[in-house]
Amino acid sequence: MKREKFGSRLGFILISAGCAIGLGNVWRFPYITGQYGGAAFVLIYLLFLLILGLPIMVMEFSVGRASKSSVALSFDRLEPLGTKWHWYKWFGMAGNYLLMMFYTTIGGWLLLYLVKMAAGGFKGLDSAGIEKEFGTLMGQPGIMTVCMIIVVALCFAICRIGLQKGVEKITKVMMLMLLALMIVLAVRSVTLSGAGEGLAFYLVPDFAKVKEAGLMEVVFAAMGQSFFTLSLGIGAIAIFGSYIDRSRSLTGEAVCVTILDTCVALLSGFIIFPACFAFGVNPDSGPNLIFITLPNIFNAMAGGRIWGSIFFLCMLFAAASTIIAVFENIISFAMDLTGCSRGKAVAVNLVAIILLSLPCVFGFNLLSGFQPLGAGSTILDLEDFIVSNNLLPLGSLVYLVFCTSRYGWGWRNFRKEANAGEGIKFPKWSRIYVSYILPLIVLFIFVQGYWSKFFG
Repeated sequence: MKREKFGSRLGFILISAGCAIGLGNVWRFPYITGQYGGAAFVLIYLLFLLILGLPIMVMEFSVGRASKSSVALSFDRLEPLGTKWHWYKWFGMAGNYLLMMFYTTIGGWLLLYLVKMAAGGFKGLDSAGIEKEFGTLMGQPGIMTVCMIIVVALCFAICRIGLQKGVEKITKVMMLMLLALMIVLAVRSVTLSGAGEGLAFYLVPDFAKVKEAGLMEVVFAAMGQSFFTLSLGIGAIAIFGSYIDRSRSLTGEAVCVTILDTCVALLSGFIIFPACFAFGVNPDSGPNLIFITLPNIFNAMAGGRIWGSIFFLCMLFAAASTIIAVFENIISFAMDLTGCSRGKAVAVNLVAIILLSLPCVFGFNLLSGFQPLGAGSTILDLEDFIVSNNLLPLGSLVYLVFCTSRYGWGWRNFRKEANAGEGIKFPKWSRIYVSYILPLIVLFIFVQGYWSKFFG
């Protein structure tokens, strides 16, 4: 079966960025930036993005392009004879499924909130009323399941149309609209009365706050965020390497994707901090920020219903771009492993993903008594922990060792693939760093993740 290809370089960059740009850019980045000293944290984060995320992304792209397949077959095709690297494919594939088991639920919440905000459902509610709305939603498995199924069905329908006509065409439009709408929201936010304080907090480095939190603590947080923001380690990015030709070097392409991902994260700060400071609200973390804090702000803002609707449309685009990208991976697994048609792969996985997403939905209501990571935790927390704290770092370690070790694909093969075509080359001098130092940093992030989760 002839492998599909992207129609344009812009399509490849926007879809790869769409896979990396997710809800972590919007709700985690502003919060930890606030927690660890504003602009000072952003500077440290950008440094780690460059030395941590970028090399691993180039490796994933290279493995994808050289093997012309998804993680389901890429190691089988590139590993030296008699080695067992291909065993990792089961973990890589599991990571994609696990990520979708909770991401689709959050996508459903965003769809519901977009409709609710556009219909004026939050009008006249005080902050307690908005908080109660979210609590009520969590107790309604029926509506949450319906919204999740709509999101899953729509995203699979886009993948069903094909790579160029569906995934590329629609994601391109979504990503460009996401960037345009975020710029509009950022302009609105920074022109609010009292927004100056939020801008100062975001743009003027406060090293006293870094000292207060502890320099190492801030460094860990910046490392973690720069690492997790790009969704590396489960082959979610590698698939897009398999759809491109060898006319451009992969380091340059990875730089473009990383810049786009960072722009979205930075833009979200321009939306959230000025608005929070203008209305005297604490930029909370996680679901609270999106589903409680921001609806409060939009309620208090002139024309808030319109601004709120635009914001939730942005959020839905950010979530959907990741869901479509990972669904494309999941469809490729089926096609690579069984040789079935795209239509068949979509039909089977549509049912599988809906069923696999139900535990996360029920974790907030019917199964709320099951608290796997301690009091107050949910099934979503467990699924997120398995992906973020285990499969992403350990998977990245597999890609690192595979691309640098003579027992794997090897440094020479990796650089030959990464540097084919025009553009920035992967530097020869970085060999010691990516072979010995970077794996230790990734291992450190893995251990730190466990430490902060259970002993922090």
